[in-house]
Amino acid sequence: MAVSLSKKKSKKSYKKEEERGLIKSCLFNFLSRIPVTLLFIIIIFIWSSSTTIISGSIFHVCVTSRKLNNLYCLSAGAQPSGFDIPLISNSSEFSAVQRSTNLVLNNSQKAPVFSPVSLLTAAENTKNSASEEKTEGAVQLTRNTAVINPIRDSIDIQLPVVNDGSTKELMISSQSSSLYQFSKPVLRKGIGKEKAEEIANARKNVEEQLATLRTYIAKEKPLNCEGRGIYVYDLPSKFNKDLLAKCNEMMSWLDFCKYFTNGAMGEPMPELGEGWYNTYQYSLEPIFHNRVLKHPCRVHNAEEAKLFFVPFYGGMDILRWHFNKAPINVKDSLSEELVEWLEPYETWRRNFGLDHVFVLGKISWDFRRWENVSWGSRLLELDELQNPMKLLIERQPWHPNDVGIPHPTNFHPKSDEEIIAWQEKIKQMNRMNLISFAGAPRRALGSIRSVLIEQCASAPRVCNFLDCGEQKCADSAAVMKLFMESEFCLQPAGDSPTRKSVFDALIAGCIPVVFDPFTAHYQYPWHLPEDHRKYSVYLDQEEVKMSEMNVVNELLKIPLVERQQMRNYIIEELMPRLVYAHEDAKLTRFDDAFTLSVNNLLERAVSRLS
Repeated sequence: MAVSLSKKKSKKSYKKEEERGLIKSCLFNFLSRIPVTLLFIIIIFIWSSSTTIISGSIFHVCVTSRKLNNLYCLSAGAQPSGFDIPLISNSSEFSAVQRSTNLVLNNSQKAPVFSPVSLLTAAENTKNSASEEKTEGAVQLTRNTAVINPIRDSIDIQLPVVNDGSTKELMISSQSSSLYQFSKPVLRKGIGKEKAEEIANARKNVEEQLATLRTYIAKEKPLNCEGRGIYVYDLPSKFNKDLLAKCNEMMSWLDFCKYFTNGAMGEPMPELGEGWYNTYQYSLEPIFHNRVLKHPCRVHNAEEAKLFFVPFYGGMDILRWHFNKAPINVKDSLSEELVEWLEPYETWRRNFGLDHVFVLGKISWDFRRWENVSWGSRLLELDELQNPMKLLIERQPWHPNDVGIPHPTNFHPKSDEEIIAWQEKIKQMNRMNLISFAGAPRRALGSIRSVLIEQCASAPRVCNFLDCGEQKCADSAAVMKLFMESEFCLQPAGDSPTRKSVFDALIAGCIPVVFDPFTAHYQYPWHLPEDHRKYSVYLDQEEVKMSEMNVVNELLKIPLVERQQMRNYIIEELMPRLVYAHEDAKLTRFDDAFTLSVNNLLERAVSRLS
């Protein structure tokens, strides 16, 4: 016979249940008595701590932390056009590099890896974390990696400008450099003292990073290759050559194959002279690859190398998916396969990528895709890609391992004599136009192009506008001829802050007029001088946008002598270092953009490992 046994609850157990019930009852009574008004005030308080901004196709969510007194912004959109670059603002005692990175400890190798912090990545790490979270310095697990996240302060704000007497400059100490004009706190309509200082500190952090990158500029030409070996990985062709072979499949309406002839320089342009080619603006990867294969310091024994070059054509990989509705995992597949291919190599593991370099022919944002966004890839968001140096045509402002290098122009000289001949030619040009602008209108919110076009059209005697809509500027020769005949070339931002046109103008001896420090001044520390006044004119885009400044009138005020001094500096000093010479070039007098980049990479590789 089955017997059912049941345990009697002890008096002590009943007593505990009564105590818990009493606590719950008291808590409920307390919460139910909170006035509705107070609850409403709390909701308003939370809402006032956040800001949602929609500009173009970009969605920004900014949250102010009262505890940390900083503004954090997260942006997402279909493509990186029409939005302001988030900046770092951090007043801690750490260096710019330390403030811009978070320390990653690899469990298997027990060595540091430096990785930028993003709100999105932090959220993903928190979600997948297998460790205990803390408010500050949270230790999180991603795969086999423990990530120690310090707080990154970033802002993403547009600055309205009003010249009605309400603009005031705050007098605070700053370095006596022209670069620091961008980081001076300015009180403007809608921008109070606290926010102005926050924006200024954010920009100062970017300037500190640029100053750090400039310390790696080689002081003198190396006499030989001793201790300067460069090893080039022999990647499977799917990571580079095969991507070029698909040139006729990248865009249905355009055959890219003509751009990848002659070592990716494109078809010759004899109307401009020797050394001129119709080069595609995103051809940096194969151009750089062809040059490094012939570098005198290239070694075939990895043990003799100080610098390791990974010839992955990540920009070409992105291009083939730009207008293709391929799944996200397909767009990221080649980047992930590359990391898997590198992982077995001792040279990759030995220094955790610190002595490796990637050259990418598109802007940094294209390789930092956000969650639920189809544009671009996640190559530079991968943990394994945080330590290596990345050379790009546009850098991410707060990432210390991103270095901006010039866009490829159409001039690829084979000799010093070709450079000298071009210098003499543009010195003697009859510059019939005071101002020129080659570009197309932009629909993106905040673009100043329509204002510039209107101002230029209203002064036809001094300003020449070349409408580049509907591929009208696909003929590079027409654009270069315009720039060669102009004193000033307007360079507003396009789909992103930087423009190839800035370098086209400089090669033509035309003084670029820049409206955003992120177009050039915050991008190219190895190739452009810190004092931007030597080679460009800066006009605040916000003043132009608000129609408080007439660009034509401002440029008319610049004396002829000053213009001549700037142009002489551009032609004599700057121009040779901005071109990528022909792959068979023999230069002895000049260092081109490629040579400067490699010399500085070697300086940095040695410094990082010493």
